[in-house]
Amino acid sequence: MEMKNINIEERMKHYNVSGLSVTLIENGQIKNTVNFGLLEAGTTKNVNRNSIFSACSISKFLTGMLVLELTEQGLLDLDEDVNKRLVSWKVPDTELTKNKRVTLRNLLSHQSGIIDPENSFADLNSMLGMPSIVELLNGKTPYCNYPIEVKYEPVSQFHYSDAGFCIIQQLIEDITEKSFRQVMTEQIFEPLKMENSTLDTIISETKRDDFSCGHNKYGELVEGKYPIYPYPAASGLWTTSFDIAQLVIELMNALKGDSKIGISTSLAKEMITPQGGKAWTGLGVFLEGSEKELEITSLGWGVGFQCMLAAFPNLEKGAVIMTNAELGVHQMEGIIGEIYKSFMS
Repeated sequence: MEMKNINIEERMKHYNVSGLSVTLIENGQIKNTVNFGLLEAGTTKNVNRNSIFSACSISKFLTGMLVLELTEQGLLDLDEDVNKRLVSWKVPDTELTKNKRVTLRNLLSHQSGIIDPENSFADLNSMLGMPSIVELLNGKTPYCNYPIEVKYEPVSQFHYSDAGFCIIQQLIEDITEKSFRQVMTEQIFEPLKMENSTLDTIISETKRDDFSCGHNKYGELVEGKYPIYPYPAASGLWTTSFDIAQLVIELMNALKGDSKIGISTSLAKEMITPQGGKAWTGLGVFLEGSEKELEITSLGWGVGFQCMLAAFPNLEKGAVIMTNAELGVHQMEGIIGEIYKSFMS
């Protein structure tokens, strides 16, 4: 894959994008990483390969990979009632869960029966403090004002859900008796050498040199500069385009039976197989096309940031595009879409 017929600096200026990083995958390997612009508007801090962006909901792809690994280890089961291993909180039993229980498979594919309450799961307000996941699920915080419960029979509908990934996070913490951040570091970040990836909810002054600030569609800094989402499994990842590409390559390797972290070919195939009769959703990723031309995507969109990964696992190629700008339009309607289309031309 390569970018053709696009002047990225000119398009960045057009869209008021301060900084941008793109990593390309070809033949199952990193082809190159190209970086443009600034970490913070009005400074001389240039974006480079180690520049860290908020990945927002690309965190869900990362969480999906962790679930596969823990399933391979026998700690999780994709098709078991999650209440069997949840300790700190349980999915409330209702008439809707009598015949079909909530499982990891339908949580990862957004078909668990859970609908996020309106205006929930915003970025962290430092004045309100850091909520616990149990408090969130019980509807005891301003980030989620209503208790999470099943609203439709599992697998009967699709509803994109951050709450579902909060349940996954709590399940992983309950079975490992460790923080989600620690489990991710031990199981994914360290073995895959994702050295510039973190789920920290505090960006210390000493670390900020590599962190990108968020900007709005006018190119202005967002309030607080570094918006944090206190739901790591759903949207808490800060990372580089290079590190996400490494994770995509790990999936490609797993499909060939060559996973560094022990994910089997069969489980890797589950991730990129349509779930619940919905052609567009896999486990933590979205799908388009089929067979050789199967494409997986994951989109991140939050305060001050937009990003996208798009990969063709069976062709072993892909791209990760990260920006420190929230344009207010879908990725495909802004600079990310223009870059993506330039690969396809």
